[in-house]
Amino acid sequence: MQLLFSLLGTEILTALGMLYLMLGMASLGVGVKLRARPHSQLRDQVNAWWWIFPVVTVSLLLHPVGATLLAVLIGLLALRELAPFAGRRFVVPAAVVFGTALFLPAPGALAALPPAIALTAAIYVRTRGAASLAWLLWLVLCYSCRFLPLYDSLPLDAHARLAWLFYLYVLTALNDVAQFISGTIFGRHRIAPGISPNKTWQGLLGGVVATTALSLTLGRYLHLAGAAQLAACALLLSLGGFCGDLMFSAAKRALGVKDFSQLIPGHGGILDRVDSLVVTAPLLYFLITHLLDK
Repeated sequence: MQLLFSLLGTEILTALGMLYLMLGMASLGVGVKLRARPHSQLRDQVNAWWWIFPVVTVSLLLHPVGATLLAVLIGLLALRELAPFAGRRFVVPAAVVFGTALFLPAPGALAALPPAIALTAAIYVRTRGAASLAWLLWLVLCYSCRFLPLYDSLPLDAHARLAWLFYLYVLTALNDVAQFISGTIFGRHRIAPGISPNKTWQGLLGGVVATTALSLTLGRYLHLAGAAQLAACALLLSLGGFCGDLMFSAAKRALGVKDFSQLIPGHGGILDRVDSLVVTAPLLYFLITHLLDK
């Protein structure tokens, strides 16, 4: 326990413990309520977090290399999911692109990827081919994953950098959960029925409210920023996460699949799980740098 406190710090470790406690209570509550429905989607989603949370926890414990290792894990699993759509010749060049994007000095990687993404998007719009769409998703993922190690380059002390990374993971994940639960309970008006019939305005609003409350609570507890800045971050991250989810839902519809794989019961594949993070990781990084410039 002393080692954990020294690695994460008292505040982050306490917040992490509260998250595990909340997850345990959610699992218990869902188990009691859905005792007669062992294959409920809600049960599968809640139970899947017992696989996801430990991976994120290990990544935090291995800081600062943990973020890079998490990005590599995401990349390997995503490569496996996109390869069937792009053909046999996809794997090697895609792996080279990912490695170059992840380990090339940030200015070069971040400057090269947006034009490549724009060009690939134009090719997809013209051809509507599965291979070009798979490459587009892959390049977007490469760009996003590059930001995870960059949080450790922020001009802050080590604890603050780790706290912001923890904040990113928690808000991205719980925003998804809040939107799902709010949409399931209160959802009436669909946002994009042709892309994702389960996305509703009520679910989006529930996610924004819950994420804002969490941002203010967690952000103030970790001494990250003022209340106004945390509320603004929550709103933008909630909307950004929703847009990432919708973007990957549109891609799945174009590819003719419900999920990218069955890797995580109740969540689909790794791309189904990190669709929000693809937007929130670079978005929060830019928001933090904006706050630091003031």
